[in-house]
Amino acid sequence: MCRRSAFAGLRRSTFGLAEDVHSTEVNRMKRSTGTFVLVHGEWHGGWCWSRLGGLLRVVGHDVHTPTLTGLGDRAHLAHADVDLALHVQDVVAFLEAEEITRAVLVGHGYGGMVISGVAAKAANRLSHLTYVDAFVPANGQSVFDLLPAERAEAMRAAAHAEGEGWRIPPLTPQRYGVTAAKDVEWLARRLVPQPIKTFEQSLESASPGRLKRTYVYCSSPASGTFDRFVELRDDHAWQFHEVKTGHDAMITSPAALAKILLASA
Repeated sequence: MCRRSAFAGLRRSTFGLAEDVHSTEVNRMKRSTGTFVLVHGEWHGGWCWSRLGGLLRVVGHDVHTPTLTGLGDRAHLAHADVDLALHVQDVVAFLEAEEITRAVLVGHGYGGMVISGVAAKAANRLSHLTYVDAFVPANGQSVFDLLPAERAEAMRAAAHAEGEGWRIPPLTPQRYGVTAAKDVEWLARRLVPQPIKTFEQSLESASPGRLKRTYVYCSSPASGTFDRFVELRDDHAWQFHEVKTGHDAMITSPAALAKILLASA
């Protein structure tokens, strides 16, 4: 089967995906290959990239979707001391073990904290940073620093009420902009609690160096959490894209997100 046919078949078969990618875009994707490392966000796991990863792989790109300690298929490793530094090290160690170089490193939501830390430690293995509706921290900032105080306090309260003080329960799928019934069920089965120290710990160094940077803002519906980063639209150090979908764009609009990522390959 030719790659164009495989690509079309994948779009039809993957969870009913019906979005179209124009043939000119497919041809452009065929001419180059790249390496993508996709880092999931809070409460998610590497599983959340399955649709997007399929679209990238079918046209010849290498795609890696590591799961952070204590989440996804590594939820059994969760404990009260899992923190942001451990998640940064998860990805740095993954890059080293797989001998990955010139990677497009993508972070979604909380994953923006992680990839910022990775860039400070392993910039020599990266070519581009892409933040998908994600936190972009400055040095010394934590997730709780970047959230409205009332939301941070609500998460702390939920962790104490439902998670023995250290597990923050996940939000409902609808809060991520996921509304299709099958997708809601699929997401709800897989979301797991987030260790609270990952939100409490500040990032020591968030310097991207000279790496190219892209921000993808998901605006319909906007979660509100990442509105402050819309100002990057006017920052010449960044490429800025708006996608009219909810926070979990890799689930609700993978083809649109694939086009943006492929421009970085």
